[in-house]
Parts: sequence; C-alpha cells; structure tokens
Amino acid sequence: MTAVYVGLALIMFAFTYPSRAVGLLAPGIDRLPKPALDYLQLVGPAILSALAAVNVMIAVKDGHSIFTVGLPWLSVLACIGLVAWRRNLFVGLAAAVLIAIVGRALGLG
Repeated sequence: MTAVYVGLALIMFAFTYPSRAVGLLAPGIDRLPKPALDYLQLVGPAILSALAAVNVMIAVKDGHSIFTVGLPWLSVLACIGLVAWRRNLFVGLAAAVLIAIVGRALGLG
C-alpha cells in the first residue's frame, strides 16, 4: 500500500461521509420530504460506484487510457448478481473478492 492509496481513501471519505452521516450532522433532517431523504442516502454509494467503475473499465497502457474488459468485470457482475439474488451485500462482495484472488493467482488479472 502506498501513500497514494491513503490519500485516495481520505478523499473518498471526505466526499462520501457527509452524505452518509447527514442524519448526525443535520439534526432536523427527518423533516425533509421522503424523495429528498432517498436522494441523500444514495449519494455516497453513487460516488463510490463511479470511482469503482473507473477502476474496472479503464486501464492505462503506454501512457494512454484505454477501455478494458477483464477479470474485474467478472467480479463486479458476480457481485451485482449475487446481491440482487440473495439480497445480501456481504455474499456478493465475498464472491467478488474470491474471484479476484483466484483469478490473479492463476495469472488472469
């Protein structure tokens, strides 16, 4: 792990934590209309999914960004499928991590 990843984690925290902790940071939030509350609850996951999508779809080769399809796609699709099917985020994430670990151990990713 390098200092770049620590910085990235801090930036992700700074942008996603306030939207996830809006109930703690703004005591009267429960008086907002339901659509506004639903929107605020989805801001954090939307930001994290956008960051993850860039890491899955874009690779840098010879100094140029290219669209790529590979092992990360399989991990993401498996995670989405399992979460939709089992309604359990842990199962989906565990399967995605397992696919990534096995794939990399076999030299696929």
